[in-house]
Amino acid sequence: MDQKSDISSSHNAEKGLVETIVHEEHGGHSDDRQSLASSVDEKKLIRKIDWTLIPWLSFLYFLSFLDRTSIGNAKLYNMEEDLHLTDTQYLICLTVFFFSYTIFEVPSNIFLKRLRPSIWLSFTIFCWGIMMASLLHNYGGLLGMRWMLGMFEAGLFPGVSYLLSCWYKRSELGFRSAIFFSAATVSGAFGGLLAAAISNMDGVGGKPGWQEFDIFSFRAWISILEGLLTVIAGVASFYFVQDFPNNAKILNDDERAFIIRRLQSDNQFSAAGESLRRKYIIQSLTDWKTWNGMLMFMGANGPLYAFSLFLPSIVNQLGFTATPANLLTVPVYVMGCICTCAVGFMADRVGNRGYFAFFDCLDEEAAFTGYLILIFSRNAALSYFAVFLGASGIYPLIVSLSTWMANNVEGSYKRSVTLAMCISFGNLNGAVSSNVYRARDAPWYTLGHGIVLTYIGLGFIASAVYSFRLRAENLRRARGERDEIIVGEDEIKQGMNSKNGTYETIEEAKREKGDQWSGYKYTL
Repeated sequence: MDQKSDISSSHNAEKGLVETIVHEEHGGHSDDRQSLASSVDEKKLIRKIDWTLIPWLSFLYFLSFLDRTSIGNAKLYNMEEDLHLTDTQYLICLTVFFFSYTIFEVPSNIFLKRLRPSIWLSFTIFCWGIMMASLLHNYGGLLGMRWMLGMFEAGLFPGVSYLLSCWYKRSELGFRSAIFFSAATVSGAFGGLLAAAISNMDGVGGKPGWQEFDIFSFRAWISILEGLLTVIAGVASFYFVQDFPNNAKILNDDERAFIIRRLQSDNQFSAAGESLRRKYIIQSLTDWKTWNGMLMFMGANGPLYAFSLFLPSIVNQLGFTATPANLLTVPVYVMGCICTCAVGFMADRVGNRGYFAFFDCLDEEAAFTGYLILIFSRNAALSYFAVFLGASGIYPLIVSLSTWMANNVEGSYKRSVTLAMCISFGNLNGAVSSNVYRARDAPWYTLGHGIVLTYIGLGFIASAVYSFRLRAENLRRARGERDEIIVGEDEIKQGMNSKNGTYETIEEAKREKGDQWSGYKYTL
């Protein structure tokens, strides 16, 4: 079967599943529905989904973040001198990654939905592995590699954030997303250990430690070792990455119907699948939540990339040489990992994600305090303590925001585009944060820390506005100001607000309006 017929079959299967569930909701027998529920052990099924999805996706993000930030570790081992880079050229190589990364995130999420995650993610992972293992001799080669790396890595984080939101209820998503994103902190710790270990290979094959010798050529040790592992992971992902619930290989028919009903009961009306229509993209582009979310991610991703790219240099400038500096980043990332998982778990239990996004001591306030200390401190020990505060606030914040956005957007294509737009705009600010830690500002980098602090303040304001507007909208819906007219169920009276829409059934209103439906309650 060719790819076109395979995609067609997939859409037909989705359509059949939708029709089956709609039929059961309207005319199916309650005994059949009860029998289906009793035949599926919910806890066992969710546990199976957890162990199938989360570990492998986390491993892929571990590779992604390791590959994109390893340049910061390699910089400490004379990479600039060996490639004859100026400080400006090095910063440009960091910057160009974020432009291609940003451009391709939204298209990538649309391809993910059309081609299935197991196909699209596997392809992009394989390609960025090839880029990482590329032969580098000069500035032009490094610049081109970083552009291509950004293009192929663009689909992973927004794609997986969207994929997880299609599998779990809104109250379950935070902790799973935290486990997934904590791979970024693990990669930071592992990157420091790997760079320190590779430094012991200095001189092998007549090349410095950041370069590798094999039967074909001299290549970057750090890049080639990570690149080859990523290529292997890309091939394996075709078998290990799962598709959406309506066509995933790990579910039988009863489990598939159970998961979809479970999601639909959580106001994910599009869980059974929907066809791509232009109006879903327009809905995302015209929704205030999308643009507010872009500002929130701007305030989170700017600090994230500044922190991850320059942490080794910051520690190095505090008086530690290359290998000790890399090793001293490890406990910082461990702290970030612990805090990320803790915040994700607590947010799922408490339910108020806005609180964890901008009021909790582990997020905005910790990061703000850490960078405030970095600006004014001239003591190495105090500055080292401050980077722990930064890690404990920056990494959990990304999870809080991505989960919060996914919780408040319904419609599978709309959620796909909204998440990609927010994350891509946030990542674009990595181009700014890549240029604020200039060599001439060493050792204290006051300008860089000040700009990161400004980002954190902007994120705080945008998150507060988002929370306030969601709360106000929930109150309007509770008062009936957003009620639609349902033909046959509502007695149309003079004064009823027809601008909210007129629909034959409530199910039609849910499908057509998504999170704009009057009965949809936003997660605060």
